[in-house]
Amino acid sequence: MTNETRNGTGAADHPVIKCDSVYKIFGENAERMVRGSNGNIDVKAFQEAGCIFGVNDASFEVHKGEMLVVMGLSGSGKSTLLRCISRLTKTTAGRIYIDGEDLLAMKDKDLIELRRNKMGMVFQSFALLPHKTVLENIAFPLQVKGISTKDSIDRAAAMVELVDLGGRENYFPRQLSGGQQQRVGIARSLAVEPDIWFLDEPFSALDPLIRKEMQDEFLRLQEMLHKTILFVTHDFDEALRLADRIAIMKDGIIEQIDTPANIVLNPSTEYVAKFTNDVPREKVLKCKNVMEQIGEVADFSDLRVSHNAIIETVAEAVLNESKPVAVVNDNDETIGVLKHKTIVHILFGDISATPSNAN
Repeated sequence: MTNETRNGTGAADHPVIKCDSVYKIFGENAERMVRGSNGNIDVKAFQEAGCIFGVNDASFEVHKGEMLVVMGLSGSGKSTLLRCISRLTKTTAGRIYIDGEDLLAMKDKDLIELRRNKMGMVFQSFALLPHKTVLENIAFPLQVKGISTKDSIDRAAAMVELVDLGGRENYFPRQLSGGQQQRVGIARSLAVEPDIWFLDEPFSALDPLIRKEMQDEFLRLQEMLHKTILFVTHDFDEALRLADRIAIMKDGIIEQIDTPANIVLNPSTEYVAKFTNDVPREKVLKCKNVMEQIGEVADFSDLRVSHNAIIETVAEAVLNESKPVAVVNDNDETIGVLKHKTIVHILFGDISATPSNAN
C-alpha cells in the first residue's frame, strides 16, 4: 500500500474510481421498470416483479494507490460489482467514472483502449494458454496491443523477475504449481502496466499455505507498484490483511465501507459485527487506533513505538515496561500513550474498554 494511505494521511483528492448509485438488477422487467422509475428505484416493487438485485445502490470512491477490498459471502454481489466497474457486466442504473470519465457512456473503441492501457484483471481461474510458455503467456497481451515481439518478450522477462519466477521462463503451465500459475496470471496482468487492478477471488483456489505466500507476494508487489486496486474476496481474514479499506456486502448492499480497524472497533450493522466477533484484535489494530491522549503522563518508559505498529508486534514489549509507553508519529514526535491496561483489554478483555481512535 502507499505510505500515504497506510499512514492515514489521506488519499489523493481525485478519485480513480467513482460509483454513484450503481444498480445491477436481474430480471426480464428490470430495464423497463428502471426507465419508468424516474431515478427513484423502489426495491420492494422490483422484487415483487420478480427482479433480483445483484448490486443495490452502491456509491463509493477509490483513490490513487488505494486498495479497496470488497468482501461478502457467496451471492452478496461482490463479483457483480467488480464486473460492473470493469464493464464486463452491463450496469442497470447509476454512474461509474474512471479518472473522471463516464465509463457507461464510452463507445466500444474507447472502452477497449481503456482496458488495454489502464486496467489489469486477475481472476480465480488462471486462464493460462496451455501451449505457451511462462514467458509467452506474459508477453501475449502486449503482442495483442501491437508491441513488437522483442519488446514484449523483454517486458515479460522483467515481469518474470518481479514475481519471482526466474528460471521458469520456458516452463509450460502444466509444469507449474497452482501458486506459480497464479504468479504468471499476475505478471501477465501487470505487463500492460495498468493504473487500475481488478482481482476477483485470485487466491481462493489455492491451498492455505500457498494462499498465505501469495498474499505476502501481493503485498510486496503493491508496496513497490502502488496500484489502485479493487480486490474481491469472501475471506474476512484476507480482507483484513490486505485492505486499506473494506467494503462488506450483503444482498447487493454495501453494509459498511471503512478501514479494517474501524470495522473491527465500530461495526455499523449486526451483520458486520458477526464478521468481527472472532477477529484477533491484536492482529488488526495499530497503536494509533487505541492509544490514549498524553494528558497528565509525564514519566514515560524509554521504549517508543510507532503509531503504525500492529499491536501484536509491540504487546509483549509494552507489557514488560513498568511505565507508560510513548506512541510516536513518522517525525518521531510523541502523539499518544499506550498503557498496560489497554494492551490487556485488547489481548484478553472487552475491546470496548479501549480508546477508539480508528481511522
